[in-house]
Amino acid sequence: MSLLQWLIFLAPWAVASAETGKFWHISDLHLDPNYTVSKDPLQVCPSAGSQPVHNAGPWGDYLCDAPWALINASIYAMKEIEPQPDFILWTGDDTPHVPDEKLGEAMVLKIVAGLSGLIREVFPDTKVYAAMGNHDFHPKNQFPAESNNIYTQVAELWRPWLANESIALFKEGAFYSEKLAGIIRAGRVVVLNTNLYYSNNQLTAGMADPCQQFQWLDEVLTNATRAGETVYIIGHVPPGIFEKKQSKAWFREDFNKEYLKVVRKHHGIIAGQFFGHHHTDSFRMFYDDAGAPISVMFLTPGVSPWKTTLPGVVNGSNNPGIRLFEYNRATLGLQDMVTYFMNLSRANEQNTPLWELEYRLTEAYRVPDASVHSMHTALSRIASDWSTLQRYYVYNSVSYDSSTCDETCRVEHVCAMQQVAFDAYAACLQGTGRDFRPAPSPALAGCKRPGVGGGRPWPRPAPDGGGDEEVPPQPHPRRLLPPSSPPPAPPPAAAPASFLSRHPGRGRVRGPEC
Repeated sequence: MSLLQWLIFLAPWAVASAETGKFWHISDLHLDPNYTVSKDPLQVCPSAGSQPVHNAGPWGDYLCDAPWALINASIYAMKEIEPQPDFILWTGDDTPHVPDEKLGEAMVLKIVAGLSGLIREVFPDTKVYAAMGNHDFHPKNQFPAESNNIYTQVAELWRPWLANESIALFKEGAFYSEKLAGIIRAGRVVVLNTNLYYSNNQLTAGMADPCQQFQWLDEVLTNATRAGETVYIIGHVPPGIFEKKQSKAWFREDFNKEYLKVVRKHHGIIAGQFFGHHHTDSFRMFYDDAGAPISVMFLTPGVSPWKTTLPGVVNGSNNPGIRLFEYNRATLGLQDMVTYFMNLSRANEQNTPLWELEYRLTEAYRVPDASVHSMHTALSRIASDWSTLQRYYVYNSVSYDSSTCDETCRVEHVCAMQQVAFDAYAACLQGTGRDFRPAPSPALAGCKRPGVGGGRPWPRPAPDGGGDEEVPPQPHPRRLLPPSSPPPAPPPAAAPASFLSRHPGRGRVRGPEC
């Protein structure tokens, strides 16, 4: 074969390679600067509160937020797994879960500065699109709808990553939008401050549009449509319901409705949504009024293994996780999602932070890519097949909790993933509506159980963020699917993937064979 023939033969592969890019998404680092391996179980970490921490290890503990060693290892693992990502999404929550009086504004800024410096040190030439989390302020959660010292100082910390226009806008409301730089064509990232919509934020209670962020978002997406751009939206606090606690919403209801309105209006140019806050691994589907899937939001797991203190959540810890996306640079279409994790117990036992491939989305859910329709198919399988549900459930805690996801668990997770609107979620719990599988099929009976299908109204957060008010559920035209078989026994722990490489002093990374 001649040289010309070889070039013609290889050309399609070269083009395909050039069009495929990768980017990291990390969230909820939650540095606990006072973590220490102490013989006194009450002196290990302030983030554990009054809980005794027995057998703490050098890389952290499931009752604590992340020590510096864990965060450092996670960022260097990213560098070793994919050293040249096109960009990094960093969706906030940097400080520990401690009372406000134990932090202060200066310490919040010091922690944000330290983690920003670490990421710049490890990825000096990589663009980072960063959003603030509800813990990245003092007092926590209380993000004002106006300029303030923390917005100004964080904007200056992130100046190496921001255009001048973005810096000015960030100082006013901690949100911004920028075109994807470099080889990506007609792409844009929109970074939101969804802490303004958090039900625990007393400063924005009663406001219709804090900082006019919704108006700004609508204008940005309208202009992007006119310019032929495709958009990624990122933020910290997500809309919808927390899958591990029935009816636990983060947004106030009016803000939740407004966010859904924006997505439904502009879904044609939204190629993906990326949020954190939960510390768990899940996703959310968005549908139009006819029930067709139109958008998907990916919730990335946290690096911090901290066990949530949210009442009613059982076994609420997670293994540390980091996530890599593969995407089409021309269209921003998501081709795959790969999650890596550290088994924290094993890391402490072996005194080595071993990072392993947890799963690849296309293989785990047997879908061709990470598009909206593929994720709808994945949700259909999670809802209807017990083995897929159990696989998802183990991934939800980053391979920490391998107990069986029973019927109660299934209903709560599937309804949270399927229904972002509060009333539709309530209807899903009640089991009203139609079968939502992609292929036509007869309507199936909903799942009823005490406290879910038995008619109990569901609580919504009160305007002050404390306590609940009872709101009756409303009907909606979709419902989750019943299982196809009884739940299986918990699967064995994932076997380690093949050894990839070692970074001296920063742990090992395991992944697929090259």
